[in-house]
Amino acid sequence: MQERTTCPECSPGRDKSNVRCMVRNGDLFYCHHCGYCSAQSPSIEIKSISMPEKIIEYFDKRGIGLEVLERNQIQWNGKEIIFPYIQGKRIVNAKYRDLDKKFRQEKDKKKIFYGLDDLVDQDTAIIVEGEIDKLSLEAVGYKNCVSVPDGAPAATAKTFNGKFDYIDNCIHCFDEIKKIIIAVDNDAPGYRLAQELIKRFGPDRCYVVDWQTYKDANHALKINEFDLIKCIDSAKPVPVEGVFTIDDISKDIDNLYNNDFESFSTGWPELDPYYNIAKRQFTVLTGIPMHGKSTWLDALTVNLAQNNDWKFAVFSPENQPIAQHAAQIAKCYMGKQFFKGFNNRMTPEELEKAKHWMKSRYYFILPPDDTLTIDHILSKAEVLVSRYGINGIVIDPYNELDHSRSKQYTETEYISCLLTKIRRFARKHNVHIWLVAHPTKMPKQINGNYGVPTPYDIAGSANFRNKPDNCICVWRDLTDESSAVDVYVQKVRFRHLGKVGSVKLGFDIATGRYI
Repeated sequence: MQERTTCPECSPGRDKSNVRCMVRNGDLFYCHHCGYCSAQSPSIEIKSISMPEKIIEYFDKRGIGLEVLERNQIQWNGKEIIFPYIQGKRIVNAKYRDLDKKFRQEKDKKKIFYGLDDLVDQDTAIIVEGEIDKLSLEAVGYKNCVSVPDGAPAATAKTFNGKFDYIDNCIHCFDEIKKIIIAVDNDAPGYRLAQELIKRFGPDRCYVVDWQTYKDANHALKINEFDLIKCIDSAKPVPVEGVFTIDDISKDIDNLYNNDFESFSTGWPELDPYYNIAKRQFTVLTGIPMHGKSTWLDALTVNLAQNNDWKFAVFSPENQPIAQHAAQIAKCYMGKQFFKGFNNRMTPEELEKAKHWMKSRYYFILPPDDTLTIDHILSKAEVLVSRYGINGIVIDPYNELDHSRSKQYTETEYISCLLTKIRRFARKHNVHIWLVAHPTKMPKQINGNYGVPTPYDIAGSANFRNKPDNCICVWRDLTDESSAVDVYVQKVRFRHLGKVGSVKLGFDIATGRYI
């Protein structure tokens, strides 16, 4: 249970020694006054020499004076400028920059925001994209500023989740921050970084700087320091959900016009003309029991994780124990059998490789049976979005959720409300959600096959067809001994992402892979 208490590090020396400045939850703690915390890394030792005049002049030309350098403990080792990363008044990491703008950091040290201690006792934080930008803002009076440690991901990068580990390491330091001003670089990677920061910290307390013609904070400082102050003070709140102006969506319109929208391949080239995955969307997947829809969805998540570094929250109570579901994913990832008694079984070393790969890409949700409501599942997913930056959510299947409802709602009204919650969650949190739903009992045909179900065959409501962005059915011809499946794309809301149609995919039973 979380509690507030005094800090053993700073409270004894404060005038207000009784102020409960520390938040404690079990073995975890963080002081909002001095930054003392349970997650603190050991100090590192930096070897440096006296700062030469040429380096002082280097900063002075950029509008950064000696007083700012000294307060931030900027150092010089003879070849590189050293930016110490300080947490709780201790140096826990350092970045090195030579005069040719080549960077390096200490190896295997904790990643944190640069300038983190400057947020202690603050209710507003400014986030920039580089250490010099942080120093530039201090030069005009803003000490409550931090910099990301690794810059921004490339505008075209699809595998960049690992760049944001520092947010997980520092998220508790922002608990008392009410306003976050995002002042990253004015370019495509900076825009990408801003969107990720908004996603992690939540749009409600985020404001975004418009740099006008300037590239970044230091560029503005060098040209006109009053413009720098004006840009920061004029930061605009992230648009209110549901209210947009053309200015708000101008870049998105340009991206669509230039065919530069973000979508992701399924990993099966023959399926891509019909179905591409986009964030902020919602797919309903149906199919006859035992036709392979869950196995196909597992394979799809493996493709997205391998090719695009996606991370997934998975609620799949039918696949218990969870370890067995993880084994199925490991089998698909390695392309080898998992259990004893089969040929081509993965080795212990290959199993460890698979576990290491899954560790940062799959997070399983399985709350107690009495809390299996859609609201509870989405609340867990929201935590995973904030903490790990997940990109996709699997709810498999719909019928395992608790569907208790008030008598004032019909089943159709209840289902409409539930599907709307899922769709809104996907759009708000910039994720893709797959909902697996079984059809009603289908009549057998003369040849022993079942017909191909559609979303209209899912029990309860036509909203299973109307609400999602995409509808897919996985169907197997039981008279075909090849184990191939037909993937029917039955609805695609946006034509630039696919079209209605079907493809046949082969299935390798030994590996769980579709080919």
